[in-house]
Amino acid sequence: MLLGKNLRALPFVAVFLLGLCGLFVGPGVVSTGAAVVPGDVAWMLTATALVLLMTPGLSFFYGGMVSRRNVLSTMLQSFVAMGVVSLLWIVVGFSLCFGDSLQGLIGNPLTYFMFRGVGGSTHPDLSPTIPLVLFALFQLKFAIITPALITGSFAERVRFSSYILFMCLFTLFIYAPLAHWTWHPQGFLRQLHVLDFAGGTVVHMSAGFAALAGALYLGPRRAHQPGHAHQPANIPFVLLGTGMLWFGWFGFNAGSALAANETAALAFLTTNTASAAAMLSWVFFDIARGGKPTALGACIGAVVGLVAVTPAAGYITVGASLFVGAFSAVVSNLACSFKGKSSLDDTLDVFPCHGLGGIVGMLLTGVCAKDVGLLSGQTSTFLAHLVALLVVGVFTFGGSYLLYAITDRLIPLRVAPQDELQGLDLSQHGESVTDSAAA
Repeated sequence: MLLGKNLRALPFVAVFLLGLCGLFVGPGVVSTGAAVVPGDVAWMLTATALVLLMTPGLSFFYGGMVSRRNVLSTMLQSFVAMGVVSLLWIVVGFSLCFGDSLQGLIGNPLTYFMFRGVGGSTHPDLSPTIPLVLFALFQLKFAIITPALITGSFAERVRFSSYILFMCLFTLFIYAPLAHWTWHPQGFLRQLHVLDFAGGTVVHMSAGFAALAGALYLGPRRAHQPGHAHQPANIPFVLLGTGMLWFGWFGFNAGSALAANETAALAFLTTNTASAAAMLSWVFFDIARGGKPTALGACIGAVVGLVAVTPAAGYITVGASLFVGAFSAVVSNLACSFKGKSSLDDTLDVFPCHGLGGIVGMLLTGVCAKDVGLLSGQTSTFLAHLVALLVVGVFTFGGSYLLYAITDRLIPLRVAPQDELQGLDLSQHGESVTDSAAA
């Protein structure tokens, strides 16, 4: 372990010095495009707030599923992403994603360093009708929730300080390049005409493959027994989190139209339809297999539908979204059942739900996208998506596994055995659900 007790103050010092540096950074040269459209600004401000709500929603969704002694630590892992990624985004994250393209692979870190040049004017390519700063804020919310999604795979056994370090590395070296490839006008996946309307590839596939790598690298929890599910701490929390996610997802998907227009309305409709179809598909599939209709199953199914429709939301018909939701729920349901019988300990089924949901959604986008999908007689988009699946899968899984190893070398990823048995709420944070309730 290279970072010892004598360096515990380093994160505080870094944040404080960053604040001092911010005092001396000028506004830079602001890009100027066409005039701002007030209606689009109003909608995008709303959508940005909706997407931010998804991260607290995720904290309830995940927090309700873990054991009682790990509820607070699991929820905090989502909440803290709002702080860590926000600062990274201001300093260099946005520039890496959307700065001047370097061979279609990454943005120039100096283009928008410390948000220089990110102001109230429009940008002709990135934000033609809204201020560039609003576009940057909207994209920030996507960057925040992605590492938070990963936490479900290694819940109940990861050291908090290690997670903070991994989150920083993942955002800079996995998320930023992938966002640039897919959403920057010169990104190489964008140039291949890969369609990702709102983040099925950038957010959910990357989180899913990183989650799989994390579960494999850290190994199973000490209490994990294949074929035996643990008792969730608070299923009403899961229901509350699902409602917040479903509500916020309208900003996630409909906001990705970047305007108050017909595409946003279509994405709103397809998002709701896919989630509804997936929720019912999951519940009825459980019943058909001899199970009972559970609240947990309904919640997971709804979220899988939201994940799967994300890359397709603005490109498909409402009828296609119904199929996307129903089909993705069956695929993820079967994957969760298979994983539950294996030795893989992806605690909250991040890869079966987010990873596979994103994969199914991306492939079905290539099938169902209006005018360019297989159902329209076109093959190029679907073939491009197959290439993207291979590239993104290898990059995110291999890259994340390497980042876990680097993080583990600097700060051991797993908590000590006695800390894991005690629970992360007490061992990592000195708090517990019981204490909070009593207070």
